[in-house]
Amino acid sequence: MASLGSTSTRTHEILILIAMSLAPLLALCSEAAPATTDNNVSYDAKSFIINGERRLIFSGSIHYPRSTEQMWPDLIQKAKEGGLDAIETYIFWDRHEPVRRHYDFSGNLDFVKFFKIVQEAGLYGVLRIGPYVCAEWSYGGFPLWLKNMPGIQLRTNNEIYKNEMQTFVTKIVNMCKEAKLFASQGGPIIIAQIENEYGNIMGPYGEAGKAYINWCAQMAVSQNTGVPWIMCQQNDAPQPMINTCNGYYCDWFTPNNPNSPKMFTENWVGWFKKWGERDPHRTAEDVAYSVARFFQRGGVFNNYYMYHGGTNFGRTAGGPYIATSYDYDAPLDEYGNLNQPKWGHLKRLHEAIKVGEKILTTGNWTGKEIVPGVNLTTYTDGVTGQRFCFLSNTNNSGDPITVDLQNDGVYWLPAWSVSILDGCNKEIYNTAKVNSQTSLYVKKQSSQHHSYNKHNHNNHRGNDKLTWLWAPEYIKDTLQGKGRFRASQLLDQKLTTSDFSDYLWYMTTVAVNKTQSLTLSVKTAGHVLHVYVNKKYVGSHLGTAGQLGFTFESPAVLSRGENTITLLSATVGLPNYGAFYDSGPTGIVGGPVLLIRNDNSTLNDLSFNQWSYKVGLNGEAKPFFYPTTSRAPWRTSKSNELPTGRRMTWYKANFQTPSGVDPVVVDLLGMGKGHAWVNGHSLGRIWPSVLADPNGCGGDCDYRGDYNPGKCPTNCGNSSQRWYHVPRSFLNVGKTNTLILFEELGGNPQGVSFQTVSVETVCGNAYEGSMLELSCHGGKTISGIDFASFGNPVGKCGSFSKGSCESKVSISEVEKACVGKEACTIVVSDGTFGSTSCGNVTKRLAVQASCEN
Repeated sequence: MASLGSTSTRTHEILILIAMSLAPLLALCSEAAPATTDNNVSYDAKSFIINGERRLIFSGSIHYPRSTEQMWPDLIQKAKEGGLDAIETYIFWDRHEPVRRHYDFSGNLDFVKFFKIVQEAGLYGVLRIGPYVCAEWSYGGFPLWLKNMPGIQLRTNNEIYKNEMQTFVTKIVNMCKEAKLFASQGGPIIIAQIENEYGNIMGPYGEAGKAYINWCAQMAVSQNTGVPWIMCQQNDAPQPMINTCNGYYCDWFTPNNPNSPKMFTENWVGWFKKWGERDPHRTAEDVAYSVARFFQRGGVFNNYYMYHGGTNFGRTAGGPYIATSYDYDAPLDEYGNLNQPKWGHLKRLHEAIKVGEKILTTGNWTGKEIVPGVNLTTYTDGVTGQRFCFLSNTNNSGDPITVDLQNDGVYWLPAWSVSILDGCNKEIYNTAKVNSQTSLYVKKQSSQHHSYNKHNHNNHRGNDKLTWLWAPEYIKDTLQGKGRFRASQLLDQKLTTSDFSDYLWYMTTVAVNKTQSLTLSVKTAGHVLHVYVNKKYVGSHLGTAGQLGFTFESPAVLSRGENTITLLSATVGLPNYGAFYDSGPTGIVGGPVLLIRNDNSTLNDLSFNQWSYKVGLNGEAKPFFYPTTSRAPWRTSKSNELPTGRRMTWYKANFQTPSGVDPVVVDLLGMGKGHAWVNGHSLGRIWPSVLADPNGCGGDCDYRGDYNPGKCPTNCGNSSQRWYHVPRSFLNVGKTNTLILFEELGGNPQGVSFQTVSVETVCGNAYEGSMLELSCHGGKTISGIDFASFGNPVGKCGSFSKGSCESKVSISEVEKACVGKEACTIVVSDGTFGSTSCGNVTKRLAVQASCEN
């Protein structure tokens, strides 16, 4: 996916109405000669046709390497229970081919196993090969060896690149064929994608870009997959490619071929987290609105990006400055828990639209504007006369509107909402009326740690504090200017490291004829810089999100004779989006590196000195992060004497697996910046010391109106990311586990602890005439009802209060239905709670309940 400005739903209304008015005629043509790719999967403007059955498809993105293979069955099952028909994933070239022609499809890279689990769950698959993926993934998914090939240009009409791309695409397709994964073979994959969002950035590539896209289409078709191919954000996609839409809203979108289905391949359910930025939040109401509007206006396929975001393990996060968590505010959170109410609200939406699936995929439609911004769309089955309606209010402010449809009823329609009417006379869903529960999760500290005994190095069961060993990162070699190779220029970091490390040492010497105080100036396109002169630390500079490099300046004393300058450049994820993004500079490439006199005149430009280079850290090469390595010089410390606030330091502690089945996280508050591993498994980059913007989180979140990532943020002023996911499959059952941290800036690990994530409180808020479902997850039961009121309660989960009217039996009826159960269902009506008059106000039931094991 990639950043795009949202498009107003009103701007294109007239164009869409014209396009939809032609749909019946076009449908007749497409039904007479549907666009068909095989005997199992075909399509026309109204639907996908799978084994002869017309289908609307709800899909969700779950990226296999952003979770673990042990997590896949649960994630996929929860997606199915949420009403999805299909699971979508990219294929990540850099993970599968880290070295040219050396492949890895093991562990959580086993995409074949992933799709087989999808099929076992009874779901379809969507295969997005790319192989450029964007995805906030480092370097957009391209392996660095690719860029280092002489004469290559990526994503354009370059023969070297096209040969490598075709080789990889063919390998992935052949693996799918061998495993019989395509629908034409009886497998789950019904759609495949080539390239990704190229249309957004193809202008600068000129005619070569157009030739490349045509080649992509021809190459994809030649793979003979037996399923349709798509191109996202490619308005000029050549046939038989289906062009599709990505964004927050795609109701305005029309495919470039009238026989193609209208596809929303990335409905962004939230946004991604960056170091130093607030957490984006997109409400359940607005996501549902975007989906309902899309199907109201002829949509066929909707894919949530993401349905489960997961974790950027290792150094896979791109950007730069994209955080390790890829939670994305998705219906399934980073740990795989239900993100309520979003998961439940969308589940009910899917159920409502599926009620009209047959009429929507075969019938004709008519549209009527009731008042400005309020539109009724009626789909009618030409044989039976059955109807199915969408009633939308696209106004982004104002009070709810009462809509009188005469014989079909009177409806209360909030601003920025869509009602779905079964038979056009019964509301079965409204996007602004959330009847699903809210779940509040807490992180509880585990009290079952194994600590490292500093006296005899034996493990014992201790209290909540971990006991630490430490080891310095050996940097004497680089401080003395000793590297592994030399060049008479400042090299590009990403090409020099080939992405084997975030770190590259640049070292040079300079001779002066007298001791003097100068200013050292370093211009870098990197993200973090640490500077040493004559083995002494001079200073550091940490970049921020959105910053395209910086210039570091600091006083430096040079002694008479030869002086050594050591620069450590660190990356925080390589760029993943934009025209020619792959060619952008990284690190101190080109500089300049200057020595400036006090009168601001340049004494020496060191940019073309003889520079010595070293890739990575000694602790990475040993490697220190494997718990069993014998090459790490771990040191013990006396009580309260653990070195803290120390740059370039490794820490190690042992712990016991937290009991239970709840997700596990490690709280790293107090650490600075670096990396974390558990039992040799990378948890990803860590940067707890960088704080989110303190502004913008106050007040209630108003879902009405076009969404953007700056709307409704959370986590203002706190650590950008404090907790890091430790999948239970990383942990040893009944044995000691080892946590290893690398600290780059200087932190204190003494407050680090392991915690579990569990639901403690669930709330419900359902309108009269619906059913309220409450559930405690993970085997927990509803232990008590903290609040219940049927009438006109106010507030939200955690701060409910009674309104001016309520049923006196609210609490007792809810207790009777729910206490002692893992889940319960309550019919929200006078029949349950007795007749309660609240005037003209639509009554609702608000409940807050506690969950316990």
